[in-house]
Amino acid sequence: MKSIVYTVLAVLTVFSCNVHKEQRIMTYNIRNAIGMDDITDYGRIAAVITSNNADVVAVQEIDSAAQRSNGVFVLEEIARHAKMELSFGASIPFQGGKYGIGILSKEKPLSTKSFALPGREEKRSALVAEFEDYVVCCTHFSLNPEDRLASVAIINDCTKAYKKPVFLAGDLNDSPSSNLIRELQKSWTILNDTDQPTIPSDNPKTCIDYVLVRKTDKVEVINTAVIDEKIASDHLPVYVDVTLPTFCP
Repeated sequence: MKSIVYTVLAVLTVFSCNVHKEQRIMTYNIRNAIGMDDITDYGRIAAVITSNNADVVAVQEIDSAAQRSNGVFVLEEIARHAKMELSFGASIPFQGGKYGIGILSKEKPLSTKSFALPGREEKRSALVAEFEDYVVCCTHFSLNPEDRLASVAIINDCTKAYKKPVFLAGDLNDSPSSNLIRELQKSWTILNDTDQPTIPSDNPKTCIDYVLVRKTDKVEVINTAVIDEKIASDHLPVYVDVTLPTFCP
């Protein structure tokens, strides 16, 4: 009898270790929730996220308690509307508050960390959130080409220790044919369709928003899309649906 029980448990263990988890990872430069109609609308940004059922969103251009946003913590307002967890990473002090990037997620992260990136016109940063089965690194690269290239090595170094799949998502401020993207592709695989432009949202011309995964991490892309939302921000949101194996204890 015991042998039968052990056999059943072994089969269940093998089965559970081969279950694949599907996740929708989005990147969205929200321009502080200021739309192309010059209206600030946190609920509108949240609706874009929730209506497209994103599990994790890398968010760029966020005020936290700055005068420009009347002291509002912009990511907190969007998270409240979307009913999602929030993680914020400040890049610079700004108008009595802070300005930076963030991650919204259905699942509470196990841990988060942020680190500085170069930006001679404006200091930049990256924010890393670790979840049970994967890691997401959100960033918004500099407008300066040399600073963008220098950021690649820093991100590679700061994410190399993770034993789970690591995704890099954000506004990289460069086109698919650029030196930056060629350098990134030495260590990362682009998952979204770069033939689909993301900016400007009302008449998109080029792709500068990306979702990537480390080359050493094997995931399957099920679907990818650029959302045709022309008003909520000056960028179009991008998402990628992936499957990844769950980790056994």
